[in-house]
Amino acid sequence: MGRRTVLVMAHTGREDALRSARLVAARLAAADIAVRTLTGEFSCPGAEEVPASPAAAEGAELVIVLGGDGSLLRAAELSRPAGVPLIGVNLGHVGFLAEAEPEGLAETVDRLVARQYVVEDRMTIDVTVRSNGSVVALTWALNEATVEKAARERMIEVVLEVDGRPLSRWGCDGVVCSTPTGSTAYAFSAGGPVVWPEVEALLMVPISAHALFAPPMVVSPQSVLAVELIEGNETSGAVLWCDGRRKVDLPPGSRVEVRRGALPVLLARLHGAGPQRFTDRLVVKFELPVAGWRGRAREDAGKHA
Repeated sequence: MGRRTVLVMAHTGREDALRSARLVAARLAAADIAVRTLTGEFSCPGAEEVPASPAAAEGAELVIVLGGDGSLLRAAELSRPAGVPLIGVNLGHVGFLAEAEPEGLAETVDRLVARQYVVEDRMTIDVTVRSNGSVVALTWALNEATVEKAARERMIEVVLEVDGRPLSRWGCDGVVCSTPTGSTAYAFSAGGPVVWPEVEALLMVPISAHALFAPPMVVSPQSVLAVELIEGNETSGAVLWCDGRRKVDLPPGSRVEVRRGALPVLLARLHGAGPQRFTDRLVVKFELPVAGWRGRAREDAGKHA
């Protein structure tokens, strides 16, 4: 059995992230775990520098990311093809995907060293862009694929399709096609429902649609969603954004197809997975009021009845 290896990544624009990454790397090295870093990201004595490519995570046990959700989405581009779990230490604002906070950084590393973590699969989506019947782009997303207007002053006109059948035509600012993981990201801001991660589904959420029927919709994970841009209208150009990172310009008449991804993203969790853990995360991240809850007291009273 070879030596354990961990890829450490950080938000390069934040000094606190780089400082924390060096601390993580040093603690891993002290536990005789080999450390990889991306070329030009941050210097660390004894670490192996590797180019930022899918091969960077190959053979690693984990990818540790210091930053916000944007940093974790960037890391997913490397960890997903390699089938390596990633874990985020939140140095951003909400940091919904991150597992740990900077205050417990040393404990987090110690628990990873001791293999006190579980791995959960997060569903992704594969996205195909067609123009004049030809495939012009293939991409993917962990959170969402969004077809949106390219210019502020004009809306776009689209026809929505589910499983090969037309559903409705909207004039709108855009359409979000989301995973359950992405239900707390852009889809949430657009008025979509919060979906627990273990629920396998696809979401379709309109952005400022001019239509009587334009609710957020939840469909089967086996469904194929499509957004077609209507030609011949005085609408502005449109763009496709995947996770806010990968952009595709959409010519008039383009068709964007969204289906369940062939590869999941693996997330390492220190405290286990499941609906209870996700509920706690919602309460903490959105600072939800739960004062007055007596569920635990009732549960304990039932044990002693």
